[in-house]
Amino acid sequence: MYTVKQVAEKLNITIHTVRYYTDQDLIPGVIRDKNNNRLFDEESLGWLMGVVFLKEGGMSIKQIREYVDLCLEGDSTIFERYEIIVQQYEQAQKRLEDAQKTVDYMENKVAYYNDLLKTNKDEMNPSTWNREQIEDKAHQHENTSGKLTYERN
Repeated sequence: MYTVKQVAEKLNITIHTVRYYTDQDLIPGVIRDKNNNRLFDEESLGWLMGVVFLKEGGMSIKQIREYVDLCLEGDSTIFERYEIIVQQYEQAQKRLEDAQKTVDYMENKVAYYNDLLKTNKDEMNPSTWNREQIEDKAHQHENTSGKLTYERN
């Protein structure tokens, strides 16, 4: 049996989080000792680990409670649980794709600034341009209709 402190350390979460999840009835099988302290066996530790992953995956407490309730109902709810997990998976994939776009952008910025550190001159920073440079840049980007265009590098 594990105490609240032990499972918190084991799962790298706070004691408060462990207590909150148990108070929200998300962890079946938690028992209390004679001093009313929560005690976790391997099964309740597994439930807690699952709840932590679901929460980190973006599920609300309400959604997790519904999922736990479906699990407790047994095999007749397998398809409903599958749908919930697929939906969470798709949302996690979307967050991962968005995070990858951010990483790609930052990689480009790091490379850009690494190059700047070599020359110590930032020609792309408009705050360093004088009026003549601004006019030159504008003329460089005019298209045939006389309108300014935006060019991506």
